[in-house]
Amino acid sequence: MSYLPHTQADREHMLEVVGVPSVEDLFASIPPALRLGRDLCLPEALTEHDLLEHLGQMASRNQEATRSSFLGAGAYQHFVPTLVETVTSRSEFLTAYTPYQAEASQGTLQAIFEFQTMICRLTGMDVANASVYDGGTAATDAVLMALAQTRRPKVLVSRGVHPHTRGILATYLAAGGGVVEEIPLRDGRTEIPQVGSDVAAVVIQVPNFLGQVEDGPALCQAARQAGALAIVAVNDPVSLAVLEAPGAYGADLVCGEAQPVGLPLSFGGPYVGFLAARKDLLRRMPGRLVGLTADGQGRRGFCLTLQAREQHIRREKASSNICSNQGLCALAVTVHLALLGPEGLRRAALGSMSSAAYAAGRLAQVPGFSLVFSGPGFHEFVLRCPVPPEQLLQGLAERGILGGYALGRDYPELADSLLVCCTELNRRQDVEGLALELEALVQASVEVTP
Repeated sequence: MSYLPHTQADREHMLEVVGVPSVEDLFASIPPALRLGRDLCLPEALTEHDLLEHLGQMASRNQEATRSSFLGAGAYQHFVPTLVETVTSRSEFLTAYTPYQAEASQGTLQAIFEFQTMICRLTGMDVANASVYDGGTAATDAVLMALAQTRRPKVLVSRGVHPHTRGILATYLAAGGGVVEEIPLRDGRTEIPQVGSDVAAVVIQVPNFLGQVEDGPALCQAARQAGALAIVAVNDPVSLAVLEAPGAYGADLVCGEAQPVGLPLSFGGPYVGFLAARKDLLRRMPGRLVGLTADGQGRRGFCLTLQAREQHIRREKASSNICSNQGLCALAVTVHLALLGPEGLRRAALGSMSSAAYAAGRLAQVPGFSLVFSGPGFHEFVLRCPVPPEQLLQGLAERGILGGYALGRDYPELADSLLVCCTELNRRQDVEGLALELEALVQASVEVTP
């Protein structure tokens, strides 16, 4: 690896310091089957001009989601007012540096404080932190809080929680000695579990990954009656404009993804998670919290407080080592919510529900298609297809339509089904276009089948 600046003497000195005789011994804990065993096969270096051309060709392969998109599955395209980008593009906000010096960072601190306040009002909780990486790691932080609070080893996670989130939880708890047990679904909704005395938390998602609105009060009650914490994940905060706040029906922790309010899809990131809790769990929260205070002259001010993260205390004592301020993304969420207000957010929610209800009814009329679940939903639904969903999605993509999410990889029992999403941006003519294309694709499939 000629691009590394270390000499052989440097390497030998480092090995001596760490007490290992050779590089081979340094990596002895890695099984041989997982090692490459050869030099990297890297292409020749490019000139700057050729490199820029190559990157441009790669970027041109991205297909921007348009109003002909019916793809959700945890990332949602709502209307974002132009003013959001106008505010977040100001040079005052173009830094990722943490506002340690309160006297020089009052504007940034106030923006984070407003973000926390808005999250609390949406979720019905007492306190929220200054944001975490994304919805999956927010749920992980919530679970780690529950394990530390209850000192119990097991976590019950609904199968209706986003598959990526469940994967992150399983990874972290496997490394930390925790146990994850999944709660099955019945007709698309989480069964009320038997919660034992060894359970630290029950984790649900409302609405769940399949678009169904869970019985949050019953699931939270089952958790709390057994002394476990009730954790509710919300992957589209717009839904909280029409659904009851989790804090009102007994949630101890509410986490989720805030991307749908203020952030574009951006081909998968950066996004911004949120985490809110009851007041008695305040000191278990990871990340940073911004508090309201007063200076020596009685003037209102903002400051960082309760910074239970590895930058401020010993790493092994930190509540989490995966949290971040995510200040610019949180600012976009704050500006968006401030612009819409309660009524604007409610209109976005009702528009999404109306569009989804129309789409569900219309697509179920296409020959061969049917709705899988009949329970209440928000803006996603599961559509059973007469031909493989992957085949339909490929055909729709060729026609400029993102038709949804094939569920077979995450839910084998739904291998013949699509998860379809609508927001206020999906017009009736878009739905009609999707219905006509699906009918044509099925007909073409029938004609070529021997």
